Amino acid sequence: MDTTLGYLRESMSNHINRGVGQQIYKKLVKNDYKSEGEFVRDLNEGEIAFLNTVLEKELRYAREEQDEKRVKELNEVYELLF
Repeated sequence: MDTTLGYLRESMSNHINRGVGQQIYKKLVKNDYKSEGEFVRDLNEGEIAFLNTVLEKELRYAREEQDEKRVKELNEVYELLF
């Protein structure tokens, strides 16, 4: 799995208690995406909207923790959403 998607899967594991979060997490586990672009193209509008909200929170947290690697990796997906 792509390193960026590994970070995303870890982040999404905190959101599997919600239907859409669980759908996204299952896609990450089940499919062998070669890139974050391939993953984003496989999302529907509802998943994109949910992931956008989650990534905003995750990025804010990573910045507060000064985890620049995590910020970089998650931002790669965030920039592809729209």
